[in-house]
Amino acid sequence: MRTPPSPMVCAEVPGLKTAARGKVRDLYDLGDRLLIVATDRLSAFDYVLPDPIPGKGEVLTRMSAFWFKRTACIVANHFLSTNLREIAAHLPPGVALDPESFAGRSMLVRKARRLDIECVVRGYLAGSGWKDYQKTGAVCGHALPPGLKEAQRLPEPIFTPATKAASGHDENIPREEMARRIGGRLASELERLGIALYRHAADFLEARGLLLADTKFEFGLLGGDPLLIDEMVTPDSSRIWEASRYRPGSSPASFDKQFVRDYLERVGWDKKPPVPALPPEVVEGTARRYHEALRRLLS
Repeated sequence: MRTPPSPMVCAEVPGLKTAARGKVRDLYDLGDRLLIVATDRLSAFDYVLPDPIPGKGEVLTRMSAFWFKRTACIVANHFLSTNLREIAAHLPPGVALDPESFAGRSMLVRKARRLDIECVVRGYLAGSGWKDYQKTGAVCGHALPPGLKEAQRLPEPIFTPATKAASGHDENIPREEMARRIGGRLASELERLGIALYRHAADFLEARGLLLADTKFEFGLLGGDPLLIDEMVTPDSSRIWEASRYRPGSSPASFDKQFVRDYLERVGWDKKPPVPALPPEVVEGTARRYHEALRRLLS
């Protein structure tokens, strides 16, 4: 994989109208299309960290493109192309993308009306799901068997929606609250699609020695129909574990940003500004894990 000469922190494209700038992705309005550029920014605990992860945006884009193509038979998605020549045909006259900077991290997509719901599917008990279970014995209204350990595999994958906050922390909500916000029929359809997408991805990864502990999907509406958008099964949106080292009750070896979260917890950061810098070994270790996730996916 081509390694960028330096990390991309901000995707500046003179001549293009900025549609949005997220924690990681910069979006540009192309009429009925969007240009999404995945930078090397990294967020944790709802803050963008000061140190980018080299090549991260390319990993996110390549993994998402792989999954969008593979799961189009399950649900329609917004993906159109990552080919810079094809993208160039949709750019205004006089606007060009420098291949050295934008190749591999740029995606042309269809525009949709985003639904402000995180569609989280969990196959294992980890993260906020584990914390909720410890307090209540349930996760987002799903009553679970007593005595489960952290990281334990669940009897069946569960759908646990969350708010999609423009800033601050996303919060788990019951499925009933999701239905109240977007309508019961659409909520049921997104739950069905989320579970189907999770099962497909989890089976594919397990055959490659990886466990998909949990992941989030985002949807929009196009012509009244659900459209899968944003990213799909990446180290940013998922917990991906090494199957050979998995043991319930312990912290599995992972190929996601848990490595960074663990470091920030160890140094005692109070999760308020200023955001601490990452030492070189944490930056390098994170990059290595992201690239390994891509390698294993495509092997």
